[in-house]
Amino acid sequence: MNTWLQGFLDNDSFFGKLMTKIGIIIAANIMFILFSVPFVTIGAGLTALYHVMFKTLRGGGICNPFKEFWAGFKSNFKQATVTWVIFVFLTGFLTVDLQICEQAGGALSKLRIPIYVIGAAIIFLYLYMLPTTAAFYGSIAQHVKDSLYFIIRKPLRFIVIAFFDIFPLFLTYTDRQYLPLYGFIWAVCGFGLITMLGATLLLPVFKPFLDDIDEDGDDGQNPYGDEYASMDDLRELDGF
Repeated sequence: MNTWLQGFLDNDSFFGKLMTKIGIIIAANIMFILFSVPFVTIGAGLTALYHVMFKTLRGGGICNPFKEFWAGFKSNFKQATVTWVIFVFLTGFLTVDLQICEQAGGALSKLRIPIYVIGAAIIFLYLYMLPTTAAFYGSIAQHVKDSLYFIIRKPLRFIVIAFFDIFPLFLTYTDRQYLPLYGFIWAVCGFGLITMLGATLLLPVFKPFLDDIDEDGDDGQNPYGDEYASMDDLRELDGF
């Protein structure tokens, strides 16, 4: 009995690996909330979350979430913050335009449809820029190109990821009866769970473009400790 219990609780057992992964998700989620307090750093925090999840998946389910979150936050801070600010500005601008069209009525109200389309395109593109920024080197323009490449390459996977990124937030906003419960889940593990799901779905697609790693999930090429590299050369083979 003791031998069975010890094997069940061992770090290499299924239960042990599951608990380790849950602990990483919770710790990274807390880090994200703390680092997102200034609001302007939310983009860098989300990118750092993806960095932790990719690192965990590629490192055999084990990583230091505090160390890796800081590494991902620091290495991607500038680009992630710029893209977050642009995203907030564009969504705010389109929201104001939408309100103007609704209040004006008449023919002007028909402009709501293209505004919705543009807004959805911006949101979906940004959702993919978060993991691509965490995974690959390059400029903001290159990350946009990378995101479009992966969306076109695997459209069904993109739809699934977009659904799980957006629907929980929509449910939290609309179902006010259970808002305290939703708030608790977001505070403890919600953001981490969503990014872990996204990273799990995206890693098989990203993997052919990533450098080989050792058992710790490192290749030693990035001065910030990130194991990922540019995908420009391989992407060109697909004619994109």
